[in-house]
Amino acid sequence: MVLENKLNITNQIELNKIEEKLSKEKAKKFFDSGKINQIKVGTFAGLKQIHKYLFEDIYDFAGKMRDVNISKGNFRFAPVMYLEQALKHIDKMPQSTFDEIVEKYVEMNIAHPFREGNGRATRIWLDLIFKKEIKKVVDWNKIDKEDYLSAMERSPVKDVEIKHLLKNALTDKIDEREIFMKGINVSYYYEGYDEYDIHKLL
Repeated sequence: MVLENKLNITNQIELNKIEEKLSKEKAKKFFDSGKINQIKVGTFAGLKQIHKYLFEDIYDFAGKMRDVNISKGNFRFAPVMYLEQALKHIDKMPQSTFDEIVEKYVEMNIAHPFREGNGRATRIWLDLIFKKEIKKVVDWNKIDKEDYLSAMERSPVKDVEIKHLLKNALTDKIDEREIFMKGINVSYYYEGYDEYDIHKLL
C-alpha cells in the first residue's frame, strides 16, 4: 500500500523518486539557510522540526508522532501506546559523552516516532548532538551501508558495533558544507534512495 501523500501519487516507485528529490532539496536548503542551527538539539521537539522541514511538502504527517504500529523485517518498533512515554524518557537521557549520545540515538531509533523518514531525520539529529556536545560530526562516507544496517539491527541488544562504526567515522569538520551534503547522499543511500545526487539538485 502506497502511503497517503500530498501529491496524490499512487505508484510506490514514483513516490520514492519524488520523495527523494523534494526532501533532498529541503535538506540542502536546511543547511544553506541556517535553519539547521535553530534546532532544539537532542530533543524530540528538535527531531520533529527536522522531520517536518524535510517532508512537509510530501506528507501531512511530517513532524507528527505516528499513530500506527510499525516494524521492519522481524523488528517491531515501540508500540504506539508506549511511544509518548518512550520519547519523554529519551528527552531526559544524558548526552554529554560519545557513548551517551549513541545510546540516546539507539533509543530514538527503537522509538521510530514517525510513519516514514525516521532514519534520515534521526541521522541529522544525531550529528547535531555530536556537533554541540563533542564538537564532531559523522563523515557518513566512511561507514559501509551493510555494516551500518546490521549494526543498527543489533543495537537494541548490543550497541558496541554501532559505537565502533560511528567513532571511527568522526570528523572535526563540523561546519563543512561538503561533509553535510555527502552525508545526506549516504544517509538516503542506506534507505535505498540513490536516484538523485544532492549536489545536482536546486
